[in-house]
Amino acid sequence: MSKLSARASKVPSSPIRKLVPLAMAAKAAGKTVYRINIGQPDIETPDSFWKAVHEYPSKVLAYGNARGLPGYVEELVKYYGKAGIDVRPDNIVVTTGGSEAIVFSMMAVCDPGDEIIVFEPFYPNYNGYAAMSGAILKPVTTDPKKGYHLPEMAEIESAISDRTRAILICSPNNPTGTVLTRGEIELIAKIAEKHDLYVISDEVYREFIYEGVHTSVLHLPELEGRAILLDSISKRFSACGGRIGCVVSKIPELIDTIWRMAQARLCPPTVEQVGAEAVLKNLPEKYFIEMKEEYRKRRDIAMEELGKIEGSFCKTPAGAFYIMVRLPVDSIEKFAEWMLTDFDLDGETTMIAPGPGFYASSDKGTDEARLAYVLREKDLRRAIHILGEGVKTYNKR
Repeated sequence: MSKLSARASKVPSSPIRKLVPLAMAAKAAGKTVYRINIGQPDIETPDSFWKAVHEYPSKVLAYGNARGLPGYVEELVKYYGKAGIDVRPDNIVVTTGGSEAIVFSMMAVCDPGDEIIVFEPFYPNYNGYAAMSGAILKPVTTDPKKGYHLPEMAEIESAISDRTRAILICSPNNPTGTVLTRGEIELIAKIAEKHDLYVISDEVYREFIYEGVHTSVLHLPELEGRAILLDSISKRFSACGGRIGCVVSKIPELIDTIWRMAQARLCPPTVEQVGAEAVLKNLPEKYFIEMKEEYRKRRDIAMEELGKIEGSFCKTPAGAFYIMVRLPVDSIEKFAEWMLTDFDLDGETTMIAPGPGFYASSDKGTDEARLAYVLREKDLRRAIHILGEGVKTYNKR
């Protein structure tokens, strides 16, 4: 057989999804599997989305505009305006999910072998996107004892080389739930200016903040010539399968480049944009308030239950709906598999996402796991209780 590309060999498995076959086998064996490994919200997608999809006016599902449907883009401009982000339609390119927004942005600013600074732990698919685009992620490790906030300027600058092209941030953060302060965003701006770098900012979890406020890269005038904002409707509107994201930037050359990439893939999903446009037009003021309070409650429940696991450690996350927790086990990878293959509590077990996949450094995350508090109270309490019982049984083997 002919050899596959070097790029192909560098694309890693998802640490969030690679245990799915084991979970399926556990389910086939009659076990109930509580899945807190993946950020799949259970809050219902707004009715206005479904109504617009069901009433789609054409009998032909035609190609849309490569940049996104004009009506949807106009609604995005209004949405960002309410968030204090002043943009025009020509600052936006709609993408096939936030995933395509990330790949397009990496490809736009990096030649193969160029580097992007990233703060670990980070969303693991960044690894795959970097491999596909030819970029190299240079990790700067954050400290769980400091709530995974940014390290000092000198430590960040030590990772910069003559091949560095951008700094990638995510706030609120997946997987840690950390919300960067305005001071931290200003620090990134200072470094970017000093070293002539772009700042790529993943802001998918903007509404999921329980303490503090969200600072966008486009809130800072000094970053307008460097900032690339990435976004998605997946978590905000419980529409993960809709695959609608966008790139937002005030850098004309950057947007023009991404637009040309978008033309090559023709158009983002049409019907889902129609649904997303309807949501933005008809979203009640209380929607985000109620959603945030529901996840705040779940976060507090998760922290309460994790506090009962002797030897565990985590800081209370300020945003998103994830917790990065240290568990007292010798190998989180082996433990996560064992929970699915060898353990159950009255026929039930818990699925988690092992920590190493959230790092670029090969020696990190070996006792950490990401938990997604996306279950209702009863199920969330049960899932973490089972996790704690699993830790005790695992360590007694």
